[in-house]
Amino acid sequence: MGLKILEERIFGGPSAPRAAGFTSGSPRGYLDQCESGSVTNVVMPRQWVAPFVAAAIVRGMWMRFRFLILTVVAALGPGLALGEVRAVLVGVGDYAVLDADLKGPPADVALMAEVLLTRGVRPSQLRVLVTGGAALPEEVAVAAPTRSGILAVMAGVAAAAVRGDTVVFYFSGHGAQAPDQSGDEGGGYDEILLPSDAEGWNGAAQRVENALLDDELQVWVQGLLDRGVKVVGLIDACHAATGFRAVGGTGVTRALPPEVLGVPEPALVAAGGAADLRGEFVFLYSSQADQRSYEFPLGDSGIWHGAFTLALAAVLRDAPEASWQQVLTAVSAGMARGAVRQVPDGEGPMLGQAVFGSGAGARRYGVRAGRLAAGLLDGLSEGAEVALYAGAAGGEALALAVVGAVNARDAVIVGDVPSAALWAEVVALAPPPELRLGVPVVRDAGDYAGWLAALGPGQGGEVDLVPVLTDGALALVGPDGVLDPVGLGSSPRVLPGPGETAAQALARVLAQAGHSLRLAGVLAGLAGRGLTAAPVLEVAYSRRSGCHALTLEAAVDPAKGLVACDQLWVTVRNVGGRPVDLSMLYFNADFTVSPIWPRQGLSNRLAVGESIRAGLRIQGTGPALEELMILAVLVDPDAARVDLTRLAEPSMTRGFASGSDAVTLWIDQRMRDDGQMRGFSARPAALVLVRQAVRILPGGQE
Repeated sequence: MGLKILEERIFGGPSAPRAAGFTSGSPRGYLDQCESGSVTNVVMPRQWVAPFVAAAIVRGMWMRFRFLILTVVAALGPGLALGEVRAVLVGVGDYAVLDADLKGPPADVALMAEVLLTRGVRPSQLRVLVTGGAALPEEVAVAAPTRSGILAVMAGVAAAAVRGDTVVFYFSGHGAQAPDQSGDEGGGYDEILLPSDAEGWNGAAQRVENALLDDELQVWVQGLLDRGVKVVGLIDACHAATGFRAVGGTGVTRALPPEVLGVPEPALVAAGGAADLRGEFVFLYSSQADQRSYEFPLGDSGIWHGAFTLALAAVLRDAPEASWQQVLTAVSAGMARGAVRQVPDGEGPMLGQAVFGSGAGARRYGVRAGRLAAGLLDGLSEGAEVALYAGAAGGEALALAVVGAVNARDAVIVGDVPSAALWAEVVALAPPPELRLGVPVVRDAGDYAGWLAALGPGQGGEVDLVPVLTDGALALVGPDGVLDPVGLGSSPRVLPGPGETAAQALARVLAQAGHSLRLAGVLAGLAGRGLTAAPVLEVAYSRRSGCHALTLEAAVDPAKGLVACDQLWVTVRNVGGRPVDLSMLYFNADFTVSPIWPRQGLSNRLAVGESIRAGLRIQGTGPALEELMILAVLVDPDAARVDLTRLAEPSMTRGFASGSDAVTLWIDQRMRDDGQMRGFSARPAALVLVRQAVRILPGGQE
């Protein structure tokens, strides 16, 4: 496929044009975007072509570019919660009738109670309904999470709440779907939560016995909103249990398919829309409507948690004065480092409002006898780096150290610890290990001898990818073992290119996958949770649709879905107090990484208040779940420029050692797989990371 450059000249300041854009593939539909400029055929440098040519794995042909890249630069020149916070925390691990027990909900509830207390909620205002043992303060009222028990506690909290109060409803357990009983879903289905005494389908009554319906929750919430009470809903359960095939991954899903409940298949049809709520509320969900939610064991501790709850608790515990949208963004980034592609969701007019209470902010953990008072529950893993201090705040670092063995709440510090070091602050999360490939799974009677020989026996335990042999091809699925999670063909297939053997094709793709997954982990580790009281970047997304005649530009959530020929435009504004060097990388579903911004040789420094607009066109059809990473390095005005697009391809990354700035050197050390000891260099300039899921849907528009 030929490459063409599309140059745009739009003034990025009082006088000088700031940048040009580049495209891959035909520039059709973009000439009307140019105010002045030209289209020129060019020969691309070899290092730019290599990552795309080397990644030919999809559907029997050399990889087509997923998108057309466009760039434009232009200079564009919380309140505190009042009232009482009351909480209803529900955790259902043991089901009395259903064979569907979970391990994580009791620990989830205890963790959320701990977080709410940290944020200033009084123990007397916590109402907990949980199965099994949960470590809770004596003042917290505890009951069984039966349907009647949950409804009674909800009614009691509603009766006690007054205008200005905030009511939190948290649920950890199974969700499911059942035919609509009220008619408000347009003849579709209700989304239900399953209390501990939930039973199967009652054909005569046309319902799942003892389920908690979304209609009932909505009536309860609207009653609170009508009286001026704010409502926060946090749901670690899911309802999408059909259309996916788990094939030997780790983790347990928190959704029950209709057949487990005995719901007849014809009873479920497409859902209509429910009535909108009116008032001040925010709901955070553990996954998108068509995704599963998972729980996992916490290392070797024997403790299980929902992936969403664990990430949410870590953010809420530390968030100083963040908005709910900032919390959701940070939780999404934290979960992106985990074992599954589970993307949380949120809605409600309170997304932009500040979270009640206050968190700990930048935390330092106690150090005693060579052990750190933080562990798996704090997001640490072996290999994380910490700076050691004499005091709980301020002061110069006495030394840098690496975290060794990690338990749920504490960890070993490797090496000698200075006697004056009593506190530690996390410098960076651990970089991921080398790519771990799971045991191959054969789903049919096809001849896969060549693939199996190339794959070998695979590894047990925690893995990065699970090879699945199905329909004559090799698919690589995530560690959750779900084949085609967002639709048929969404898990990448490994197909040999011209003249390639199965072993050569596999080696090529695994090299690219190892680079992509490790890069994402290293960048996330450098950025941490990226949650601050004062945002550094303001990001907006918009779309123009059509392959020939383009629609007007309109705001869009890329996680909800784009189709072939869509233009996705990203506007990023520096709203912090310092200049930033901005880079954008796009992580394709086939494990290739594409540089988006800046164009080679162009300045990517944004002064305070300055913005860039970068665009890309979707090429090729879905389904797929991909990701855009926006990276901003805080710099001094006279510092060397930091361009992280060189990370897109392994050969570029290997050349990073020639970089002179601390960020490139730091990343280079952590991207190596050669076993060399990472240098104890000081943490480089702060990196702000925005991770945006991009869902590619089947089909397209003319």
